[in-house]
Amino acid sequence: MAITLRSNRELEQLRKAGLVVARVLSKLKDNAKPGVSTGQLDAMAAQMTQEAGAIPLFKGVPCPYKKYPFPGVICASVNEQLVHGIPSESVILREGDILSVDFGVKLDGYCGDSAFTVGIGRIAPQRQRLLDVTQRMLEIAVEMMAPGVKWSVVAAQMEACCRNAGFSVVKEYVGHGIGTEMHEEPKVPNFVSRELQKNDIVLKEGMVLAV
Repeated sequence: MAITLRSNRELEQLRKAGLVVARVLSKLKDNAKPGVSTGQLDAMAAQMTQEAGAIPLFKGVPCPYKKYPFPGVICASVNEQLVHGIPSESVILREGDILSVDFGVKLDGYCGDSAFTVGIGRIAPQRQRLLDVTQRMLEIAVEMMAPGVKWSVVAAQMEACCRNAGFSVVKEYVGHGIGTEMHEEPKVPNFVSRELQKNDIVLKEGMVLAV
């Protein structure tokens, strides 16, 4: 497993890409309201990406479950749709929905990738609880990450937070390293996988992870 440790100069470039992603996601979150289509959100993201001089990461990526490349700038997944939802003018957000938006760019050769999940209007208490628990899982990871810490320790705490709240973790998709490519080593699950037990990851200064 080849994990790249980034220099201070590279970290600054990654921050710049991340700031573009953060600005776009903030705009989309503000506009994710009842009556708005996921296609409209995609168009907003496309315009802001172009204005920033960046390249969208997801558009054109081959889809293993489709006969054509991914057509959107964002992934927009509604309710039970887990990830990789295709934005469309025909998908109209409704009161009570949960929307997950994933978005990434490449800026001057370095990548930024992030996501948010938000309730549309007023949502059911159990749905809000799901959002609160997953947010807390992310906060746990951020709080624990430091040089010398084993990722299995972080993952165990994230998984415990989820299961103690009565939810289950998604094991089909995991976090990953990011740098000059969207997906780099290492894989960072939010649960203790068999692979992680065999090949644990010790965090080091200069690692950049999308959790």
